Amino acid sequence: MARLRCARLWTWVDPLAGAADTAHATLNRVVRDSHGRLLAALIASLRDFQLAEDSMQDALASALVHWRRSGVPANPAGWLLQTARRKAIDRLRRSQNFNSKSAQYILLLKLDQLDVAEAAQQEIPDERLRLIFTCCHPALDPKTRIALTLRTLGGLTTAEIARAFLDGEAAMAQRLVRARHKIAKSGVPFRVPEDEEWAERLNSVLSVIYLIFNEGYAATQGERQIRIDLCEEAIFLARLIAKLRPDQPEVEGLLALMVMIHARRHARAQADGALIPLEDQDRAAWDQPLIAQGIGLVEQALRRGPLGPYQIQAAIQAVHSEAQTFEATRWDEILGLYGLLLRFDGSAIVKLNRCVALSYVAGPNAALAASQDLHPELADYQPFHAARAAFYHRAKLYAEALQSYDRAIELCENRSAAGFLEKKRRGTKKEAEHLLGL
Repeated sequence: MARLRCARLWTWVDPLAGAADTAHATLNRVVRDSHGRLLAALIASLRDFQLAEDSMQDALASALVHWRRSGVPANPAGWLLQTARRKAIDRLRRSQNFNSKSAQYILLLKLDQLDVAEAAQQEIPDERLRLIFTCCHPALDPKTRIALTLRTLGGLTTAEIARAFLDGEAAMAQRLVRARHKIAKSGVPFRVPEDEEWAERLNSVLSVIYLIFNEGYAATQGERQIRIDLCEEAIFLARLIAKLRPDQPEVEGLLALMVMIHARRHARAQADGALIPLEDQDRAAWDQPLIAQGIGLVEQALRRGPLGPYQIQAAIQAVHSEAQTFEATRWDEILGLYGLLLRFDGSAIVKLNRCVALSYVAGPNAALAASQDLHPELADYQPFHAARAAFYHRAKLYAEALQSYDRAIELCENRSAAGFLEKKRRGTKKEAEHLLGL
């Protein structure tokens, strides 16, 4: 994913540069490896998201000019950070409301006291943990948290984020501007939460990362249901937090959960994007090293404790991942894990997932009975009707199955998922007609 971030965010600087251009290649490498760390350090100094981003863009443009003329500095990342600070000073000097920003200006001047060469050798402070907690602050709505996290730590452009949400670029740009202004005006702290706040705020961060992953795993809109780029962005962010705070079992649990699901990416869709359900996937195409990594992570998290919902979900995925065939899946174990998960998350969606496991332990009629009470909460939730359609089909209640497929298709905004449901509906109808002798 680092390669994608680099290509998306910075190739605009000089699209005509060739592969042999040392300055351009070095700049791409530095941005790929250090973008989030550089921007986080700059925001920590400036306390201004927009000024930090604009100043970093200025520094990147200057780097190509200076590095080509004078050679690449010994510490390119340190050079970029110091140059970005000086670009911020220039922007503040030109600002129409300079007086209101005098304190910020004085702080930058102090940071600029160092000689450029000396400053370039300094270690860049790692402020990314503070940055991600700021981006995921509860004062921002969930969609904005995701967008701001993708922009600052993931390094995606505004256009890329807009496409992920199927929004217009201008509308997404305005959302990001409003978020930065809200952070500045409402006094959202740029810090890691205190111990008493940690669990609650960490859950907000992990929820944002998992939402990004889910949108990639099962895109709600668009042509294809699988967005590998978003899945890998989420995994990148989870790895980042795991590196910055290696003592958190729920971080390990989420990372394990995502990498095991992502390990099936090559088996989940045909070349044209058509979905392949779990029971029909070629398990030889699963990424076994990634599965082994996920299983190792969840085992480590469970030993570390305390138990949390992401660890339980990861354990469920581990059971799926270890099954050599769909028929060999230990559904009774999965059912028990869902029962444990309900102690942490009693949502209707978790109950629906438990019903799927129940259908393979006690049969489809048991699942139909257990899922009936979920209808009021999930009446407009497409997977609910798709799951019920599958239960009805397996119970040979074809008329009800067709009705449920119709409702699921009606609610589906993703073309690939809709095509999959339509294919399942045709198969159900054909089976029903065959039994009736039609």
